[in-house]
Amino acid sequence: MYNVPQHIDNNKVFILQRSEIEGRLDPKMALYNRKVLHSLYPKVRLKDVLLCKPQYGASESGFPRSSREEPRYIRITDIDENGLISYNELGATAKNIEDKYILGEKDILIARSGATVGKAYIHKSAPYACFFAGYLIRFIINTNKALPEYIFTYTQLNPYKEWVNAIQRPSGQPNINSEEYQSLEIPLPNIEKQQVIVDLIKSAYLRKKQKESEAQQLLDSIDTYILNELGITLPKIKTDLKNRIFNVNRSELEERLDPTVYKDGVKLCSNNYDNVKLSSVAYVNPTGTFKGKDIETPISFIPMESIDEIYSEVSKLEDTTIENASGFTKFKEGDLLWAKITPCMQNGKSAIAKNLTNGLGCGSTEFFVMRPKDERLAIEYLHVILHMKCVRETAMLYFGGSAGQQRVSSAFLENFNLPLPPKDKQIEIANHVYTIRQKAKALQEEGKVLLEEAKRKVESMIIG
Repeated sequence: MYNVPQHIDNNKVFILQRSEIEGRLDPKMALYNRKVLHSLYPKVRLKDVLLCKPQYGASESGFPRSSREEPRYIRITDIDENGLISYNELGATAKNIEDKYILGEKDILIARSGATVGKAYIHKSAPYACFFAGYLIRFIINTNKALPEYIFTYTQLNPYKEWVNAIQRPSGQPNINSEEYQSLEIPLPNIEKQQVIVDLIKSAYLRKKQKESEAQQLLDSIDTYILNELGITLPKIKTDLKNRIFNVNRSELEERLDPTVYKDGVKLCSNNYDNVKLSSVAYVNPTGTFKGKDIETPISFIPMESIDEIYSEVSKLEDTTIENASGFTKFKEGDLLWAKITPCMQNGKSAIAKNLTNGLGCGSTEFFVMRPKDERLAIEYLHVILHMKCVRETAMLYFGGSAGQQRVSSAFLENFNLPLPPKDKQIEIANHVYTIRQKAKALQEEGKVLLEEAKRKVESMIIG
């Protein structure tokens, strides 16, 4: 019998017995079938555990919900990589809502096309009605045959993801239809064993959620720490009639004349340190960054999606040259990048450019670039100040442009009141904030590891 030489990767070149070939003939499907062939439990098709035929969702256009009383439109973008949605976010709704698209407890939704094909979600009761969008397919499980939570758990495991990768049509828009989903074969233990598996995963999700909650508490503490260190007490927002009618001195008027800027905007006026205009200590969009450099000089490229909005850092640097930088925002090592466009700005997309190739970079045209004028300002300190939630909320009052493409004007930054403690105090504040973020990040990673370990254990319990 012929054997594949040991130096060849048997995930790329492998031998199949003729008896192993059934249905699809492509190699990826053959590898998946081989993996689950000797699973510890008999396999059943998804079709055989359904209560009714799968259903495609509504084709309505969504728009933002204005209150939690409105029905919520569940779309692919609402579902994260673990099959969860955030109930803290308002999400979207739609104008026309048909009863046939209203979700029931433990209905399973699976994405049918695009980059997220195969992504799954199991619905849990909410204090409002939920209905689902057309790029999702609903599957209702017959609970006499299988636990919906078990079927959902299987969609979170690597074997399922390998099946999705094998069966999807590799066109410009990957797609899996309802018939193909119904052909999915799932190892199915008895109900009692399914419950053991579901409980194990549920426990891991709860521990992950606890880690994430601890991380969020740390992140939420940052603004309070900064305000206390700078001796700033933010005014309480009052909405009574007396405070909705107010006077503004002419000398206080800046670029904007809309009342909300002066009524709801927050100025960080320190009682402990000097207060200066940001433009007096930093350049906003400095010029001449690439002056005198050869056009073939390798540099870094930072698109908007490479900025982590939670931890305010660059997740990935790409490569380009000065010749290709035309039309992009230019910056150099140590500059602060701050998103100007909605929703990136209010979400907190900002970062200090670090480890740039040849100390130079270019990126999204939706970045403001800031650079200290002299030694009075530490860029790390300016970064943590401009990332504060109250600062971003005030910046939103300075939005201009059409809906969906609104941007903060540079005048907001140039006229921004910046508390300026001594340089060593600035660095102390920035370092403390960095430490908090790293602790939060570690907790997030611990949560991910807990869940992945549980998934590996469950996969071993099912596949062997």
